[in-house]
Amino acid sequence: MNHLFRSYKLHKGNSPRLREKRLVALSAIYFFCLLCGYFILRPIRDEMGILNGVVNMQWLFTGTFVAMLMVVPVFGWVVSRFSISKVLMYSYGFCIVNILVFYFLFTLFGPSRGMAAAFFIWLSVFNLFVVSLFWSFMADVFDSVSSKRFFGVIASGGSLGALVGPVIANVVGSNFSIGILLLVSAFFLLMAVCCIHFILKLQPLKTKGGVKTNTPKPNLSQLFEGIRHMAKSPYLLGIVGFVLLYTSISTVLYFEQAHIVEKELLSSADRLDYFSRLDFTINAIAIFGQFFLTAKIIRKIGLSIVLASVPLLVGLGLIFLGQNPTLTIIALLMVLHRAGNFMLLRPGREILFTVTDFEEKYKSKNFIDTAIYRGGDALVGWLFAGVAALGWGLGFIALVTIPLSFIWSLVGFRLGKMQLVRENDLTLKKKMYEEHV
Repeated sequence: MNHLFRSYKLHKGNSPRLREKRLVALSAIYFFCLLCGYFILRPIRDEMGILNGVVNMQWLFTGTFVAMLMVVPVFGWVVSRFSISKVLMYSYGFCIVNILVFYFLFTLFGPSRGMAAAFFIWLSVFNLFVVSLFWSFMADVFDSVSSKRFFGVIASGGSLGALVGPVIANVVGSNFSIGILLLVSAFFLLMAVCCIHFILKLQPLKTKGGVKTNTPKPNLSQLFEGIRHMAKSPYLLGIVGFVLLYTSISTVLYFEQAHIVEKELLSSADRLDYFSRLDFTINAIAIFGQFFLTAKIIRKIGLSIVLASVPLLVGLGLIFLGQNPTLTIIALLMVLHRAGNFMLLRPGREILFTVTDFEEKYKSKNFIDTAIYRGGDALVGWLFAGVAALGWGLGFIALVTIPLSFIWSLVGFRLGKMQLVRENDLTLKKKMYEEHV
């Protein structure tokens, strides 16, 4: 053990390139543990959503949005009050405690409808919150240039975790209770906390969120500071539009899938098997693409084309779904949409934040990735339920969603151009500063 600690301390004497490789490796392992823990629980969440009734799904999305509205302002104040290292440790520690609470509740009371709804909402909040916090941290550790080189590799670590998670869920879930899955998930989250510790030791952050002792208690201004920064920035508002369009398409596909799965797969075991196999397929494609293709594609065609391509392909896929809303078509479209997001859209979207300041990166970004995201979910969920109640078929709903995909593509293209302008401005300012120094 002492030998390991001595070896670790030697990193300061190593070359910047070796230190950079260690940062990338730790970040990829961190993301692996994070998504592995989540995807162990995701098939259970999807099944519990169906157990509560597909026609009531919009209530679960609304509950998730309300929970987000409660979490985001508190998180904004915590970021203002504590150093980022403490924010990371406290946030993930709190999530681990939540998992242990669910473990005892499931063990004592079992998966009742109320418990299923609570777990669905909690896991939906947990997923967006911890992943958003991860990418905010990565945008602070890596600059704009290095992020384009390494975010694809780092994202592949998460996809590997997302690939392993469903396998663990299948193996453990078939032999043990839901509670054991929760404990295994908590273990992986604890390993993520260990990775954070070593990353902070290895790399000082570009921006410092030190303890601010002049803010002893939260007030309304501090709680919603991220919203204020967002409202003043055309760049951030563009990201808001991109996220809203993304989540709108995602929600339509999720509801279409839920209705088709409920109709075609009658047993709980068949549904869990479908969700696990779908997650495995998506993540297998994503990890290959992230590790071998993402960085090359971004360098070759540019961020603008990357952010525009997947929405355009999804729009074309919606044409086929509108004409033939079957389980095979929705499964293929879900693979395209989610694998494309993991492989291209998510790394590309996080690159957008490498040219933002501290307040935008940790406060506004968290609000966009959580409350804005789930607000779009809730709104589109109710719209879907409303038009379905009016007698609109699944195929027709898919067809009327197509224009949103093309608008989404245009917004993504424009954002890529804006990011390049910001990157060039920062490079110029850095060069002028170095010349003066």
